[in-house]
Amino acid sequence: MSHPNTNSGSLLVVIVNYRTARLTIDCLRSLESEVRSRPDTSVVVVDNASGDNSAELIDAAIETNGWGKWASVLPSDHNGGFAYGNNLAIRPTLQAPNPPSYYLLLNSDTQARPGVFKALTSFMEQHPEVGIVGSKLENPDGTNWSTAFRFPSLLSELESGMRLGIVSKLLAKWVVSQTMTNEPQQVDWLPGASMMIRREVFESAGLMDEGYFLYYEETDFCLQAKRKGWSCWYVPEGSVMHIAGASTGVTTRDDTPKRLPQYLFDSRRRYFVKNHGFLYAALADLSWSLSLALWRVRRAVQRKPDADPPYLLFDALRNSVLLKLGSKGL
Repeated sequence: MSHPNTNSGSLLVVIVNYRTARLTIDCLRSLESEVRSRPDTSVVVVDNASGDNSAELIDAAIETNGWGKWASVLPSDHNGGFAYGNNLAIRPTLQAPNPPSYYLLLNSDTQARPGVFKALTSFMEQHPEVGIVGSKLENPDGTNWSTAFRFPSLLSELESGMRLGIVSKLLAKWVVSQTMTNEPQQVDWLPGASMMIRREVFESAGLMDEGYFLYYEETDFCLQAKRKGWSCWYVPEGSVMHIAGASTGVTTRDDTPKRLPQYLFDSRRRYFVKNHGFLYAALADLSWSLSLALWRVRRAVQRKPDADPPYLLFDALRNSVLLKLGSKGL
């Protein structure tokens, strides 16, 4: 397999693949012109123990298309999740004599739009206090979807479970999803689907927490960076197309919601306990479960359609920190 030197460039792009070889190859193709515009770029595709022929297919595409000067495949023998996969590529470069200045995390189901490298790195260069930036994310049809978020809190859990207009208005400052503007804006956290990180953030805040398998790891990482004095910004001049949920099926936009996976609840619980303590996590669980139960009663009375994933309330209660005390998930 081709392994170019990933330590000489000032930008390292990391793509974690899990059984999405075709999409990953499309992503690499979209990066071709971006790399030409910024030749000091290297791209590493981490195959997170897909168990199929993903690594071979991607490597063959790299050879066939002549991408070997800037792209390589790093096979992992263990699927440790999103943070684990990214760290596998990032960790050795931080110890290299000439580490990259910037790291861009991209999902395998993304495609870079022209100019995204320039938009994100230029913003970083002009604002040395900014540690993390994220691009605009587009649906395949060109419409935007929310990429600017506040940190989850006790009040945001209440709002998300209740789904009542007056409550959402009263708690507007705590709603996780922020209104996006056409101007750069400071946010609490951004999706790891398209996130550029300054090298010094890793040096001061550490790598992503591998205790998260999937979900909340980027939220936690942005919080650790904030605690070290780094700000996080949404930069709409850069754009990336994203097919949500290609690896997991959790956030796919179809009409039949799937039951949420166990690792999502484990990640949520880990985030609250790690960052706010057991009591706060228990109150957040109570807030979410009670408001969700009230919503379900109101939905039944008003005969509103049920768009929730199956067993959501049951799973919320079953995964409460009060019932999982001492479990591996904490």
